[in-house]
Amino acid sequence: MTTPPALLIAGHGTRDDAGAEAFRDFVRELGRRHPELPVAGGFIELSPPPLGEAVAELVGRGVRRFAAVPLMLVSAGHAKGDIPAALAREKERHPGISYTYGRPLGPHPALLNVLERRLRQAVDPSWDPAEVTVLLVGRGSTDPDANAEVFKAARLLWEGRGYGAVETAFVSLAAPDVPSGLDRCARLGARRIVVLPYFLFTGILPDRVRHQTEQWAVAHPETEVRSADVIGPEPELLDLVMERYAEAVQGDLRMNCDSCVYRIALPGFEDKVGAPQQPHFHPDDDGHHSHGHHGHHGHGHAHSHAH
Repeated sequence: MTTPPALLIAGHGTRDDAGAEAFRDFVRELGRRHPELPVAGGFIELSPPPLGEAVAELVGRGVRRFAAVPLMLVSAGHAKGDIPAALAREKERHPGISYTYGRPLGPHPALLNVLERRLRQAVDPSWDPAEVTVLLVGRGSTDPDANAEVFKAARLLWEGRGYGAVETAFVSLAAPDVPSGLDRCARLGARRIVVLPYFLFTGILPDRVRHQTEQWAVAHPETEVRSADVIGPEPELLDLVMERYAEAVQGDLRMNCDSCVYRIALPGFEDKVGAPQQPHFHPDDDGHHSHGHHGHHGHGHAHSHAH
């Protein structure tokens, strides 16, 4: 019987200790649920352990083949460039290993169901969903394709669920920001708004979303505003990671390349096409082939594409 490839979970990283520990707990839970698989996880930046340490852990356990799954909701620079570059670097550090690379989680129906559950938990049971406006708040990116994916998630969340509207905002790097998103909801006539963070775990940015929401609500007492919780380590998320793992192992990869700034010249982003990629510098990664790259964000496409 052929031993299945190991599972490597790649996370973004956060300066929030609770958020980083939530990721580490999630990786441990995956390992408990799947004792047949070696499972490890690491971060691209900000939090320990670095991704290279997770790869070294797998190699130390005798692993020579693994599938890497980015624990990220959208395909931004980290999923498109940083992680593939880091994996290529690990292949140099550990001759003889091989890997496949899975795709980010995306607005999967299972996660949309979790988002709807978070909405139900946040609203008053007496509220009519048709009178509720949802503001879905994503991380925000300099990658227009990544930002468009958040709008896609908002549309899919709105379809068939009976909410009056689902608007979109971002907490960093992209417009509209949270106050502007709330202003838009109010101008469209919203009297009951639920701000829904499009984040997997707690952290500095979800906390910022909640704080900015509270500030706006104080200044607009005529509008009822509630804050929903992040997705969290729900069973649906655990199952979806394994679905992405299975896709990577079976070669059924469907990276969204049609509007990727690293392949296609989009207006205002022409300089990104074909940009060289470098692995993200992680201060805890003391590997001997790091070449001193310090957080450079020139990303290319090293991951595979099934067309």
